[in-house]
Amino acid sequence: MSTVPSSQSPEGPKGPKPRVAVVFGGRSSEHGVSVVTAASLLRAIDRTKYDVLPIGITADGRWALTADDPERMAITDRRMPSVEQVSDHEGTVVLPVDPASREVAYTEPGSVPKVLGEVDVVFPLLHGPYGEDGTLQGLLELSGVPYVGAGVLASAVGMDKEYMKRVFTSFGLPVGPYVVIRPREWEQDPSSARRKIIDFAGDHGWPLFVKPARAGSSMGISKVDDLGGLDEAIEEARRHDPKIIVESLLRGREIECGVLEFEDGPRASVPAEIPPVTAHAFYDFEAKYIDSAEGIVPAPLTEAETAEVQRLAVAAFDAASCEGLVRADFFLLDNGEFVINEINTMPGFTPISMYPRMWQESGVSYPELVDRLIQAALRRSTGLR
Repeated sequence: MSTVPSSQSPEGPKGPKPRVAVVFGGRSSEHGVSVVTAASLLRAIDRTKYDVLPIGITADGRWALTADDPERMAITDRRMPSVEQVSDHEGTVVLPVDPASREVAYTEPGSVPKVLGEVDVVFPLLHGPYGEDGTLQGLLELSGVPYVGAGVLASAVGMDKEYMKRVFTSFGLPVGPYVVIRPREWEQDPSSARRKIIDFAGDHGWPLFVKPARAGSSMGISKVDDLGGLDEAIEEARRHDPKIIVESLLRGREIECGVLEFEDGPRASVPAEIPPVTAHAFYDFEAKYIDSAEGIVPAPLTEAETAEVQRLAVAAFDAASCEGLVRADFFLLDNGEFVINEINTMPGFTPISMYPRMWQESGVSYPELVDRLIQAALRRSTGLR
C-alpha cells in the first residue's frame, strides 16, 4: 500500500506561509495542456513566499496527490503529458465540505484518511470543460476556499463561445458572424442543421471554421473550404462538444491582449500578434503546443490601434464579470476595425504561452505575475461579491 510522501507533511500544522494548491489535469481533452501549464507555474512560484501542494485530476476524474516535479510534466516526443505520469499513489485528495474548514484530506482504500493540512488558496490550472467552465469554481465556492481567476458566471461565459458572443454583443462589443448548432438539432434532423450552415456560408462565404462551442486550445477546430469537408468537421467538433459553433473567415491580423487585475482594477498588457503559420491551415493545437509557433510581442501596431485593443480587452473583461486574468483574442480587419473573437479566463502558462509573454514585455515578470494572481485571490472572499 502506498503512503503519502513525507514532503507533503500530511499531519503537520499549516505553516506561516500561505499554502497554494495547484490543481491541474482534468477530464477535458485539454488535459495535457493543463499539465504543461502546471509544470511551468510550479517552476515559477516563489517557494520562499508560498507553500505548494500539487493536486492532479486524472482523465477519469480522480483527484490525485502528485509529485512536485515539473521535469516529469513536459511534452515528450510530441506527446502531451498526463497526471498519471506524476501521480505515484492510488489514493484520492478530498476538498473540505465545511466552509468553516480549509483542511484537505487524502484517502486510500482500506486506510484511515490523512489530513494534508489547510489550503489558503487554489490556483486552478484546468483548461476546458470540467474545470475552466465554472464547475470547479462552484465547488470551491461551496468549500469556502479562495481561488485564482474568474468566478462561476465568468468562467461559464468564457467557456461557451455562443453565450460569450451574446454577452459581448449586449455590451456593444464587436463580434463576427456565427451560427450555432445545438445537440438536438444535429441529432434529430442533421439535414436541416446542415442546411442552416450552408445558408450561413451563402451569406458570408467559404471557408468556415467549425468549432466545439465549449473547448479551448484549438481542440476540435476545422477549417472547411467547401461543402465536401463539412460533415467530417462537424463530427470532429462534436467529439469534443455536442454543441458546435460555425464562424465565417475574418480577413485580417490575429491580435491578442492580456488583462490582469491590479489593486485599482484591471489593466491591459501590450498586445501580441499571431502571424500566419505557413505549415498549418490556421493557428491550431499542433501549431500552438507541438510546433511552438512564435507570436510577435509587442504587436507592430500604431499607438491608436494599441490603445483601442487594450480598451476593448478591458471592456471584455468587465462585460463577462471576470476576475484575476483574461487573454482576449481579436482580429484586426483589413478595414482597420477590431473584432473580438473570444476570451480565455485561464490562459496557458506554458513557456511559450502568449499571456505571460505579453506581461513580461509589459514589465511584469513571470514570478511577479503568479504572485499578483495569488495575492488578488487572497484579497477576495468566496460567495457573492
